[in-house]
Amino acid sequence: MTQASSTPNVDDLEIENIDSEQKDAEITPLNYDLSIYPADFTLEVLYQKWQNKDIVIPQFQRAFVWNIVQSSRLIESIMMGLPIPPIFLYIQDDQTNLVIDGRQRLETIFFFMTGYFKGVDDSGKRRVFKLQGINPENPFYSKTYAEFDEIDKRKFKNYVLRAILIKQLDPKNDSTSVYHIFERLNTGGITLQDQEVRNCVYEGELNNLISRLNEYSGWRKILGKTKLDTRQKDAELILRYMSLFYSHAEYKKKPMKDFLSKFMNDNRNPSNEFLEKEEQRFKKTCDVLIEKLGERPFHPKRSMNPSIFDSVFVAFAKHLDSCPSNIQERFTQLMNDPDFRKLTSDATTDVEVVNNRLKLAEKILFV
Repeated sequence: MTQASSTPNVDDLEIENIDSEQKDAEITPLNYDLSIYPADFTLEVLYQKWQNKDIVIPQFQRAFVWNIVQSSRLIESIMMGLPIPPIFLYIQDDQTNLVIDGRQRLETIFFFMTGYFKGVDDSGKRRVFKLQGINPENPFYSKTYAEFDEIDKRKFKNYVLRAILIKQLDPKNDSTSVYHIFERLNTGGITLQDQEVRNCVYEGELNNLISRLNEYSGWRKILGKTKLDTRQKDAELILRYMSLFYSHAEYKKKPMKDFLSKFMNDNRNPSNEFLEKEEQRFKKTCDVLIEKLGERPFHPKRSMNPSIFDSVFVAFAKHLDSCPSNIQERFTQLMNDPDFRKLTSDATTDVEVVNNRLKLAEKILFV
């Protein structure tokens, strides 16, 4: 399972502790109509599915954490005929199977059958997967899959691994259940942050764009942090801006986290035109904000306020070519406005509050 560090990183982004934001993140999902059923696959069939790209393994930087000894012991267990825990696969709209639990087991099996372990050796060459850390008297000790006898290869390929297949039936236009299932199954003892989960289950060009934008120098100045946040809170802020900029009218009920997840899923692979246009818009918005308001404009206190950020950033993104000469005075007026203060400190994910602060920020800054 995916592990997340429990030790706070001093270089991470400090987000203002707003009670409504915390409660939004803890809201449990509504009921889903899911089809859940078991299926038994041989390792040979799973390997073929993986080669045919019918099995999709999320490319999450910390997802594969087993060393070669741990992986060797799994192979040993299989050859001993011992049972291993089932994997969980989510059937996506294109009928591919997203691995939501079981990556360590599956990649170990696929690495072994391919012949190479993850990474390179001291000479820079691909690491040959020879079984290590098992009893030296074991007949499979220090062997690769290719060195197995044919009967042992057949035994390995015919080993049956149970899979739990999950498919969302309803609601039909809201596939956020995969987010919640992954969130529940992949805690690894420490709950993953929302954007860490999205990074796993909503792969695509939008996710790639957010990753690129997160490294933009102007954005790092706005955050006041040169290093990327280890829990991806900075990337989530970019998604929050995009979701409200393009789809705020679709935000009709809490939680905000599901609204962000739905936007990311619905726009996983947008057109190149969208990607290029949004990259230009985001970077220009950062540059204009720094020019007009200076660095770290969304830190009324020591920490960054996400509600001030989303309303002001969206307003600037809409009016890049019509920035008034007294924008600094307007911004000060906005920050001192009692209604805006309330809208950015209390019930910040309520639908009416979100809409009202977006309107108020745009009105004071640009109208």
